Amino acid sequence: MPVQKLLSKNQNIINKWKLFIKDKEFDKNGIRDVIAESWKRSKTYGIDPFVKKLPNRLLKKEFKKRYEEFKPLLDTAKPFMDSLYKLVKDTHFIIRLTDRDGYVLEHIGDEKVVNMYYMSGLYDGYNVKEEINGTNAIGIALITGKPIQVLGGEHYIKEYHNLTSSACPIKDKNRSIMGVLSITGNCELVHPHTLGMIVAAAEAIEKEMKLEERNKELTITNERIFQITESISEGIIRIDRIGNIISMNRFGRKILGYTQKNIINKNFSEILSHNNRNEIIEGISKRKKYTEEELYFKTRSGRKKTVIASIIPIKSVYKKTSDDVVITFVEAKSIHSLVNKIVGANAKFTFDDILGNSKSIENAVKLARISANTDTTILLQGESGTGKEMFAQAIHNESDRKDYPFVFLNCGAIPRELVSSELFGYIEGAFTGAKRGGHPGKFELADGGTIFLDEIGDMPLDAQVSLLRVLEDRKIVRVGGHEVIPIDVSVIAATNKDLSKEVELGNFRRDLFYRINVMQIYTPSLRERKEDIKIFIDHFVEKFSRETGRNIKNIEPSFYNGMGNYNWPGNVRELQNVMQTVVNMAVDSMVLTDKNIPSYIKPTISIEDIKQEKKLFTLDELEKIAIERTIRESNKNIAAAAKILGIGRSTMYRKMKKYGIEYD
Repeated sequence: MPVQKLLSKNQNIINKWKLFIKDKEFDKNGIRDVIAESWKRSKTYGIDPFVKKLPNRLLKKEFKKRYEEFKPLLDTAKPFMDSLYKLVKDTHFIIRLTDRDGYVLEHIGDEKVVNMYYMSGLYDGYNVKEEINGTNAIGIALITGKPIQVLGGEHYIKEYHNLTSSACPIKDKNRSIMGVLSITGNCELVHPHTLGMIVAAAEAIEKEMKLEERNKELTITNERIFQITESISEGIIRIDRIGNIISMNRFGRKILGYTQKNIINKNFSEILSHNNRNEIIEGISKRKKYTEEELYFKTRSGRKKTVIASIIPIKSVYKKTSDDVVITFVEAKSIHSLVNKIVGANAKFTFDDILGNSKSIENAVKLARISANTDTTILLQGESGTGKEMFAQAIHNESDRKDYPFVFLNCGAIPRELVSSELFGYIEGAFTGAKRGGHPGKFELADGGTIFLDEIGDMPLDAQVSLLRVLEDRKIVRVGGHEVIPIDVSVIAATNKDLSKEVELGNFRRDLFYRINVMQIYTPSLRERKEDIKIFIDHFVEKFSRETGRNIKNIEPSFYNGMGNYNWPGNVRELQNVMQTVVNMAVDSMVLTDKNIPSYIKPTISIEDIKQEKKLFTLDELEKIAIERTIRESNKNIAAAAKILGIGRSTMYRKMKKYGIEYD
């Protein structure tokens, strides 16, 4: 439209506006209905048409809060506002973005024009909705939800009669208004295409926000899938077409000792150990499916892990061919543990796990190996903590029954009235609380394998009668039943009691004692094999350091000597617990000395103990006492102490090192 014609039209509108403001009748011809209705509303609101300063501008703190609330809209709209401004640059136009409540959040444009109308709603923080700013493009767009261009005189406030604004609402996926994009400038420079540009930009913003929303939903979905995958208590590996690992979940990384960083892009073949490795690799390349396959994985430290795995090719949605492969796996030992929960069967130790070079332990292992190749009843005798169960498991794993169940029963931990039902099972209705359908006993569950009766010395006498009959006949009858069930089991019994004395006391049946005492193996106490203490210390330091991530740099002789001077009433079990405590309390690169030994293990021998003959002492203990006392009485003068003791200074230092005696 030519400028002169536009100005004439604008002046005509202004004339009619003057009549409306003065409450005089005027011809509506040439005034759009949407403008006329807005004028009426503006008058109803009580807006002063001659005001030059808008009252509603947000405080800095309030504006910042609102700005953050609408930041997603702002971040999406800004690039489009910048592009739009490039088209109208140097033409005195201002581009504004307001929120759904009419507050100006952002503007781009000629600062001269902005400053000119600083108090009139063109600046950030001002509210320009119709209730406050009268008839204007943004206010009408918020009410109607439609794009509109308002020419100079159509504005209700006179201050805007030289301006023309084009505005278009921006809507979300539910078609609710989020904000309004507008462009404002001198009415002489406005063009009908200006509104078209604003509409196009607003629609582009809407599309971009929908795309961002979809991406956000996709991201959330992926995060949820990731969280679910990370929380699953089995390993999950995803590999691509050429066998490279794309991802491995937390449980899988924990089993194999990897981090996400050092497992990604590693070829799957690198974590497969021997056995059926080549067959599996070839099968994966051909997209073959495997279910519950036994595989051998290599951990990051090089150790072998036996796992039960399923390998499933994943078909692409867009292609008919398979792309990636998903491998789910669990450690075989966890499957064994599950089986053990159901049937109580689990034997993991072998004779290689029994540590020690002492003559006593070597003799025990030798006898146990011989026993494993027989089918006679074995009796393990020894103090608590000497490894009787480890011997029992090793015997089972050395025998021809190793592929069958190993069933454990602690005879001293079962209530007296339940021993028979645990050993031999029961039928339905045998007693109050009996399971529907009955339940097999330990002997049935061990059929073909080994049953280990620990703490047999604590078995009630009435149950001993039934056990004797089973050992002689190799047949059982469930509690409450009559059916004879043949069994084939190897029996290993264990006790920390002297059964011959228990027989004399009447606590154990003589005939049962003779029946189980066919092959007797004595597991020596730790004080009977003190030369093995160093081996156990080294083993437990390595074991617990690996488990806790500690780095024990070295172990001084004083630590070995201090630990060796203790009698270890709890045997290897006690030593293991002490070493676990020592390692847990250690720090990286620590050197273990006698200072790291728990105080209750350190000897508390004194001259008074010797005088009062409270106990007997070894020569080493007496020598240590003498050296410690002499050093103390000599005010820690080592040379003087050595002279008093009648030994050379070098000998003195050697003996101090031997006994772990340290003085500053």
